[in-house]
Amino acid sequence: MSLVIEPFFEDDVLPLVRMWRSSFEHGVGIADPHPITEQVAYLLEEVAPRHTVRVAKSEGTVVGLLASNGESIAALYVAVSHLGRGIGSTLLDIAKEHSAGTLWLHTFARNVNARRFYAKHGFTEVAHGVEPHWQLEDVRLEWTRPDAT
Repeated sequence: MSLVIEPFFEDDVLPLVRMWRSSFEHGVGIADPHPITEQVAYLLEEVAPRHTVRVAKSEGTVVGLLASNGESIAALYVAVSHLGRGIGSTLLDIAKEHSAGTLWLHTFARNVNARRFYAKHGFTEVAHGVEPHWQLEDVRLEWTRPDAT
């Protein structure tokens, strides 16, 4: 599998949002009731202006998404058909590399695979709460570069 990490371009918005949605539904175990147009607007108006968005592609097909800044990860999703191939790890390494030495993120408590993935990559669960939009329990995770003081 050849993997290319590219900057986000609006030409990728529909395949990106469809992949994100499918991955979310798989990980959280619920159907997303939001229209695609609402998610496109969220990506373009909320996520992209505040984060560097990177797109993972394999043979020209969108297979992953990373939206991060120096302090946090807003989104990290991998196409369900490409789970377990190292794409998430590659994207997470990019976020770590471009961080200030620490990162935080939220995931849903019921997304056991995501929690396991982040724990494997050095993240620690530091708080539990309820995400107001979805009304689901969420978990805040934090990572600190081992050599950070």
